[in-house]
Amino acid sequence: MDNFQKVKQYLLDLNYEILKEDEEEGLFIISAEDKGVANMVLDCEGDILIIEQRIFDLKTENAAVYKDLLQINRTVVHGAYALADEGKIIIFRDTLQLDSLDLNELEASINSLTLSLAENAQRFIDYAHLN
Repeated sequence: MDNFQKVKQYLLDLNYEILKEDEEEGLFIISAEDKGVANMVLDCEGDILIIEQRIFDLKTENAAVYKDLLQINRTVVHGAYALADEGKIIIFRDTLQLDSLDLNELEASINSLTLSLAENAQRFIDYAHLN
């Protein structure tokens, strides 16, 4: 089984809704709103699985928000919060090795995000409303 099919099977085993898949590009977009996962992108890129979830848009640069996110990253078990290329979108991002990927590792990575979202939900809502 190739890596794309392996990831797909794991996502199905974990009961994620696959909203879109593109085998040629190695991409999945998944959702599980009850877990806080909405339009999460999983990209089979060479020998790495890249997992990204948009968290919120930041309207203006804010050093206090950046500092707080770095401090939150210290408590995140897998993955981290980061700025998307444009610098105004906060995302959650994790990378996993595809060759050794197993179901538990993928589940732990996604669960790390859902736990962090639950712990920081109000904080993120407040940040999204800063001008």
